[in-house]
Amino acid sequence: MFRRFLLSLLLLLTGTAVFAAPAQSGAPLIVGGTFSESTSAARPLIFDQQARDAEIANLNARLKNKDFAGTIRRINDLASQNFLDQRFYLLLAIAYDGLQQYDDVIYSAGEAIAVAPQDARAYILRAQAYLQKNDYDRCRIDIDKALRLAPKSQLALKVKRELDEKTRAKATAPASQRHGSTPTWLVVYFLAIILAIAIFVYLRYEDVFRRGPKTAFNRKEVEVKEQYDFLRQIGEGGMGKVYEAYDKVLKRKVAIKRVRPELVRSAYVREQFLAEARMVALLRHPCIVEIYTVIESESSLYLVFEYVDGQTLETRLDIDGRIPFSEAKRIFDYVCRGLHYAHSQDIIHCDLKPGNIMIKEDGTAKVMDFGVAKKCMEGDTGARTVAGTPAYMAPEQQKGFMRKQSDVYSLALCLYEALVGQVPWSVKGFDIATKKVYPPSRLAPGIPKEVDKLLEDALREDPRERIQSIDEFWSRLNAIQPLPEEELEKTHY
Repeated sequence: MFRRFLLSLLLLLTGTAVFAAPAQSGAPLIVGGTFSESTSAARPLIFDQQARDAEIANLNARLKNKDFAGTIRRINDLASQNFLDQRFYLLLAIAYDGLQQYDDVIYSAGEAIAVAPQDARAYILRAQAYLQKNDYDRCRIDIDKALRLAPKSQLALKVKRELDEKTRAKATAPASQRHGSTPTWLVVYFLAIILAIAIFVYLRYEDVFRRGPKTAFNRKEVEVKEQYDFLRQIGEGGMGKVYEAYDKVLKRKVAIKRVRPELVRSAYVREQFLAEARMVALLRHPCIVEIYTVIESESSLYLVFEYVDGQTLETRLDIDGRIPFSEAKRIFDYVCRGLHYAHSQDIIHCDLKPGNIMIKEDGTAKVMDFGVAKKCMEGDTGARTVAGTPAYMAPEQQKGFMRKQSDVYSLALCLYEALVGQVPWSVKGFDIATKKVYPPSRLAPGIPKEVDKLLEDALREDPRERIQSIDEFWSRLNAIQPLPEEELEKTHY
């Protein structure tokens, strides 16, 4: 009954958003996956806003009649005809939810979040799917995000109540139900061993115990502002805000990221985050922004970074729109060096994006913000994580798996955006059915055609078919020579 109510309310919200959207009469014409540089007013529009809205209304009607499989087939047919609409992702998630295909719900909702990260409905759908799969941690992350976007959403509140009931029931279940009964003799045996070890440790280190342990819990917490003067805010991301600060003890500028308190509210998660941050702090390379230290405060965590004069690749693209291939090649040389070193230490960045590539005043570049990086263990299929920026996540990362090939995928997205000015799925001509990107050499001048094949191989959905290493990616990119002349003209889209 609850799932029917959830589906009906989402359909009502989606339909309302569709009919309230203003019609766009001047959309560029799309024919067979290609598009022209200009559109004549006299030329008939095939896939105009009115046609899109009519199709969305038709799909909503199918969903209302519980024709979930038909809805999926219709969207795939439209996609094969290059009839694209960002709302398809949300409708696909609803249809898969009706078919109880929860892995597909998670994937489609993730795609919807990537194109519309402020839409609470996709987070609610994905949270519901996680709830059905008993993945309560990820469910709570998504439902908390949905409630931050839409605090009064009754649908989100109901999902949260159901999640709270299930987690409470799991936490209060009798030990015999959760783990099975344990023989008494076995309990006594292990208690005796533990007691013997405790006595040995006490006798061996008696003087230490008498002086009293000096841990972070019984000494006064560090007051960050006693050592650092916060000068100004210089950035903000999913993990928290970044400030330019001055270290009064070491007499130098630093960058300090204050991690959002809700990310480390749990003592277990907090300790896990600290362990990972300390691991990344061991990275020392000229192409990586160094983490100096990690500081605990009463309400949050602070990461203290090396301060770098310059601008991020994201800021550069906001100003110039795109950058020439020869300059992009020089910048990504430094990026690849930094990532190659991190991977050689079995550390995956997890959140590579233009905002995390710092271009210095001398033209060199550094990779920064390894704050959510993960350790890749030998023989593991991937480090489980949901951290990162959705628009730059590899497909397997959105499902909770991280590999070194995931960083290759994100690196390719950054190069595509640097050369074209947009990520692949925001370019008209992107094939939503096959996930095939539109060739960058056809979108902007001065891009060699060899770049098309490089990015195609680096952006494959299956990580086993993708370029396997940063070193291979850079070797192929380095072998591509710039065209004789590069002119910063206006792009075609």
